[in-house]
Amino acid sequence: MGDSLSAAYGIEREAGWVSLLADRLEGKADVVNASISGETTAGGRTRLPEQLGQHDPDIVLIELGGNDGLRGLSPEQMRANLAAMIEASQASGARVALLGIDIPPNYGQAYREAFRQVFSDLAERFDVPLVPFLLEDVALNDELMQEDGIHPTAEAQPRVLDNVWPVLSPLLESSGVPLADGQTARQTGD
Repeated sequence: MGDSLSAAYGIEREAGWVSLLADRLEGKADVVNASISGETTAGGRTRLPEQLGQHDPDIVLIELGGNDGLRGLSPEQMRANLAAMIEASQASGARVALLGIDIPPNYGQAYREAFRQVFSDLAERFDVPLVPFLLEDVALNDELMQEDGIHPTAEAQPRVLDNVWPVLSPLLESSGVPLADGQTARQTGD
């Protein structure tokens, strides 16, 4: 469940990190990309129950919040929406990983800190693994970002996947997905 960062905005969907994840898993697990460009945590919260019922996932990756932040929406409302999504996913029997995001500093330091704190607080509260910043080593590299400065390029997508992989691979293994030797480590360049 994600927004444009997981929906491969501005690039071919097959080049996005979620498609690269499916390629890396080589059919050992079904990967469903329920990401929509522009999605907020409120939209994700509304859509999640149908997705859980339709797909009955073992693992749910939640990558939402960036659009809440860019619109200056309340971090507390974002927290409530993400918490509800984690609870619903766990109640369905799925394991959850939270993929955090950051916002530009022009929203003010207090808002930015409150925004970022939501992800770490929820990860601790629900004891779910956290990728602190999905676009680590990508967002500040102009060569890896599209002209809008918000969305990563196709060339950046393997790095984005590598940011998720250390958190996701233990969940896959504990769910019975056989990973090849060495697949639990970072795999830059896949």
